[in-house]
Amino acid sequence: MASIDVTEILKSSNASATYQPARKKSRFDAEPSSSSSAPPANAEDILAALESDQANFTPLDDVQVRKLVGQLEKRYDPKKFMDSEIELDTAIQEMHTLATQPDLYGVFVSANGVEILLQLLGHENSDIICATLNLLQELTDVDILNEGDEGAVELVESLSNGSIITTLLSCFERLDEKEKDESDGIHNGLSVVENMIEFRDETTEECVKQGFIVWLLKRCFQKSPFDANKMYASELLSMILQSSDSAKSKLTEKVDGIDILLRAIAVYKKSDPTSVDEREYMENLFNALCAALMWPENRKKFLDGEGLQLMNLMLREKKQSRQSALKVLDHATSGVEGIENCNKLVEMLGLRTIFPLFMRTPSKVKRKDTTPDEHEEHVCTILSSLLSSCSENHRERIVQKFVEHEHEKVDRAVELFLKYKEKTGSSEEDDEDREYLDKLDNGLYSLQRLSLILADVTVCVPSARQRAQKLFSMKMSNDRLDTILSPILEEYYENLGLDALDERKRVISLIESISSFY
Repeated sequence: MASIDVTEILKSSNASATYQPARKKSRFDAEPSSSSSAPPANAEDILAALESDQANFTPLDDVQVRKLVGQLEKRYDPKKFMDSEIELDTAIQEMHTLATQPDLYGVFVSANGVEILLQLLGHENSDIICATLNLLQELTDVDILNEGDEGAVELVESLSNGSIITTLLSCFERLDEKEKDESDGIHNGLSVVENMIEFRDETTEECVKQGFIVWLLKRCFQKSPFDANKMYASELLSMILQSSDSAKSKLTEKVDGIDILLRAIAVYKKSDPTSVDEREYMENLFNALCAALMWPENRKKFLDGEGLQLMNLMLREKKQSRQSALKVLDHATSGVEGIENCNKLVEMLGLRTIFPLFMRTPSKVKRKDTTPDEHEEHVCTILSSLLSSCSENHRERIVQKFVEHEHEKVDRAVELFLKYKEKTGSSEEDDEDREYLDKLDNGLYSLQRLSLILADVTVCVPSARQRAQKLFSMKMSNDRLDTILSPILEEYYENLGLDALDERKRVISLIESISSFY
């Protein structure tokens, strides 16, 4: 059946008197219109308008809600054509008043209102589908849900039991994003999912089980002009991957999600995003990739997909993607599962990229996506991972880097160590756990990485040890590495999980080796 433009028909009918909801704010930064000649409203005018609306507002009750649902059900007749669809759209618009009284959501659910809305999402007319998505978006607004108590829970549970995620995916396949109204409909559908995730944690797992992750991946990679829906898809993908282990583990089950993310990110290897919103889209993709790499098996997929090569090239290109690429390398090289990535990074001459970043932190003025401290944390973590995970030959290449150019990299490590030692210095907390968390907030993690690096290098190379001792003697009036580094390493050891057996052995070995110097 051909789609009927209900909106245009309604403009010329008496239905224009029905309730029209406010349009959801765009996820893009809208430019103010320069063509408008109307003077701006003052505070008195706005207050008067609000008081007028309040005076004309008639609250619903149980009977009226059931009447509205009954009216909606009566007017939903797929066998009828234009006349019934005009009436149906009018009934949908009238349902928006329910969003002003979430305390009546329970009545709406008991009157089979949710079932009817889910049926409407399968309507042949795309205008009806979009009108229903708009209504659902407003009914599930998180602020409104939080006011609805048990009724709000019933509404969301009922939508979930009705397989709302699967139904939305079916809608998305039928809607044409080239049409603005239908594109807005998809945007409202994505907003429904986000609202439900924020209100009910279980929705995240339903998104994974019902294939929503796959749709988001494909929408992010879709070769079309950047728009609000592509941005929203990246935001939801990042949100779900960061909060769900099952999402991480199933990312490559039906499609190679790591490969799709790398392909989508590769666009920004030599080109910067063209707007603030596209910049946020790019960052969402990187955050999604970092979250995915927290699942051990995905680091192998990243290696096979030449993710290391892409990140290395991005670091060299010095585009806006640079700092995010550094963060990805941090995730890819960490832990036992990152060993292959560590060795590969050295083999592909990645040290030529990493050490210049270690030697110089980009100035704060030039950086909009991260802080200098975050940059230093990522670089130090990568170097620490390389020293702990690489094969003996590759480890030797890393250690020798600290010797060349008169030990300038040892100088830099000591410089950063002193910086973070001061930042994490004194604390007034009586609670040891709270004190430790406060120190982590102030850079303790970076200080621990630097301690591991200095311990590793000074144990391996006597000249590096002598250089570090000389610098510490000048800056701290103390040249004993055991009293400087060991307390930090011991605290790090005590806070390692019992399952981190290899790391615990490594730290103990370093502490013993440093002590043997004296």
